[in-house]
Amino acid sequence: MRRFTWWSLVAALGLLTLAGAASAGRVKVVERRGHVRTRVVVREHFPIRRQLPVVVVRRPQRVVVTERIVYAPPVIWAAVVVSLPPRERLVWEDGETLVKGEGWTDVQLDVNDRGQKLYLELTGRTKLEFAEVVFGDGEARVVDFAQRDHPPGIYSLLDFRDGRMVRYVHLVARATSAESRVIVRMEK
Repeated sequence: MRRFTWWSLVAALGLLTLAGAASAGRVKVVERRGHVRTRVVVREHFPIRRQLPVVVVRRPQRVVVTERIVYAPPVIWAAVVVSLPPRERLVWEDGETLVKGEGWTDVQLDVNDRGQKLYLELTGRTKLEFAEVVFGDGEARVVDFAQRDHPPGIYSLLDFRDGRMVRYVHLVARATSAESRVIVRMEK
């Protein structure tokens, strides 16, 4: 009886997953060495309409409870190299190391803090697809990098200047050098 109940639960969760994936198109998930390889999954009304790449998902994606995400028009990114503000102005920082052999990598960085500007630091050559910044009020801004290759440096990612609560940053990128690190920082 326990086995039947457990398998029933697994089957029900599988159907829910397939139902969600069906709305995003056909999704094939392949798991290798603790990482999952799948097509990028985005919410309904995501503003970038091109086919998104197959990615490696290294961090387990948490379900972020939001009543509704409202997308503003995408921001076309201009790769402007900048200097970081003084350390005491930075309220949050997180990053991920990318390896060239893994290809595209899907990274979700939980922020849960208030700020007014995001910076992106690249430590190796990196090709960028998009960054999705989800705010506490349910608005999301998508920065479109158009799969361009960028050299190491510190760049301005997004400026929102009103001290908004940022829930998370979802980033899709790939290393074009042997290894690259993407670091996102937020200024208060």
